[in-house]
Amino acid sequence: MITVDDEKYMRQALDEAHKALERDEVPIGAVIVSHGRIIARGHNLTQTLTDVTAHAEMQAITAAASYLGGKYLTDCTLYVTVEPCLMCAGALGWSQIARVVYGCDDPKRGYHTYCEKPFHKKTVVEGGVLAEECASLMTDFFKSKR
Repeated sequence: MITVDDEKYMRQALDEAHKALERDEVPIGAVIVSHGRIIARGHNLTQTLTDVTAHAEMQAITAAASYLGGKYLTDCTLYVTVEPCLMCAGALGWSQIARVVYGCDDPKRGYHTYCEKPFHKKTVVEGGVLAEECASLMTDFFKSKR
């Protein structure tokens, strides 16, 4: 069930996406929340780090695990502006994150293209939070590249 807090935290993820955009990275941002507090932030850094795995979600997962002092994110929610790819969904599954909330769908590279349920069996997934805003950021970015 989508809540008012979901929009609040998705706006924080959008702030991270804008940081990626400022670096001419694909504008995807993520935050991880635990017990009503943002404990990790991330945005795409694949170009900056010359690392194909440097997605926003991966940056946030690493920061959250470091903050918590462990690899499991069982009391956490990830907010990410775009549907996670299969790589990120797999990492989120291994982290046993409680909840994943994303903005817009990614019909070309999103996990749904490859696998319906890559997450831990207890993970709750919700999409469509601020979807239009998240999608327009991506659309505008790729239009500017053509």
